[in-house]
Amino acid sequence: MKFSFKSNEIEIVEKIGAIADELGFPTYVIGGFVRDRFLNRTTKDIDVMCVGSGIQLAEKLKEKVFSNAYLTVYKNFGTALLKTENLEIEFVGARKESYRANSRNPIVENGTLQDDLNRRDFTINAMAICINKNNFGELIDEFSGLNDLENEIIKTPLEPNITFSDDPLRMMRAIRFASQLQFKIEEKTFAAIQQNAERIKIISQERITDELNKIILSATPSIGFKLLDEVGLLSIIFPEFMLLKGAEYIDGKGHKDNFYHTLQVLDNICMSTQDLWLRWAAILHDIAKPQTKRFENGHGWTFHGHEVVGSKMTTKIFSRMKLPMGEEMRFVKKMVFLHLRPISLTKENITDSAIRRLLFEAGDDVESLMKLCQADITSKNRQKVMRYLENFEMVKQRMKVVEESDHLRNWQPPISGELIMKTFGIEPSRIVGIIKDEIREQILDGKIENNYDAACALMLQLAAKEGLLPV
Repeated sequence: MKFSFKSNEIEIVEKIGAIADELGFPTYVIGGFVRDRFLNRTTKDIDVMCVGSGIQLAEKLKEKVFSNAYLTVYKNFGTALLKTENLEIEFVGARKESYRANSRNPIVENGTLQDDLNRRDFTINAMAICINKNNFGELIDEFSGLNDLENEIIKTPLEPNITFSDDPLRMMRAIRFASQLQFKIEEKTFAAIQQNAERIKIISQERITDELNKIILSATPSIGFKLLDEVGLLSIIFPEFMLLKGAEYIDGKGHKDNFYHTLQVLDNICMSTQDLWLRWAAILHDIAKPQTKRFENGHGWTFHGHEVVGSKMTTKIFSRMKLPMGEEMRFVKKMVFLHLRPISLTKENITDSAIRRLLFEAGDDVESLMKLCQADITSKNRQKVMRYLENFEMVKQRMKVVEESDHLRNWQPPISGELIMKTFGIEPSRIVGIIKDEIREQILDGKIENNYDAACALMLQLAAKEGLLPV
């Protein structure tokens, strides 16, 4: 079979092939590029494998063709990365690998094309296209990867127990591809993942989290999470999430299964955002329900304070999973902490004070919070969902009106602690906080106007009650 490159690809691969011919290296485009082209998925990466030195090929290509490209050489790995204006081209020499019994680190040697294809993770990634002039465009498909693409199957080229034992991260990759492509994992491959699940523990947390994030960024992440659960990986890599699973009944009263509810919320929010961290907020919004679950006679199941406990758990989960501990973590914590607030406003008479407080606390993240809360509306009762959505829309409209009139987003009270101390000649103390907080509360409650004069008058009044006079 002859492969047809796109018009914007043909010139580049022909130039690579010409340099490879000069060096006498049989050379192929391989892996994800080939897979994605057959799937009509766009890609800006090209993986090039030659039977020879990938570094030498890349260096010669930069010297003779892509002089303005940026070349990075990784001598320890025998690879090179060439960045052009529109493409990233990775070069590697054909390799064969052998593994010691108690290590996932392979002994790597130079190999043939067949050796290199044998070490690939899945058949859909083990196809190669020759770019040497004499056989240009010839597809090499030793493991029927094209057939597996057409049948939407994930399977290993060789015996799956060997594949996953050698590199346990491939178990996560199998599920990631199944989630991204919505393919099925072949039965024998699936069973091998179950059998080798415990071996994931030898993989670094950073690599596991990278694959998990790719699952979360897929169009329907619940596919990946359910597979992780079925093969036994989820309980190892994310035990807190597994605690959400199941529903308990007392006196005929039960609660919803928060595992599947959370996955529904995650899928819902994926329809409105590509933001990884907002998707993480969906994952963690109810993470503390197992810890806060209580049964109250005459009422049923409660989860009081799960948003507070969940916000604290977010820090520990991000730390353990080696996720960013800066702005990303603080954003997710805020979303988890506030996720009940907009929903609660739909169940009561909405006051401008309640709206002000929400706008003040959410700040610039209010749109993200509203997306999360709307995704959190899940029920099999269609009329109930419609009623919630109507009320939710009303809250959004009220927020718009209050925001336009009060401008409370990222608002800071007009009187600062520094001004209070300077006005009355006092050091930092509890009374400074009391005055500052009371000014903020009265503005948010609408008792005084949101301006300096009104806030200053209240400051003087409050200070006088404490026996303070301006200096």
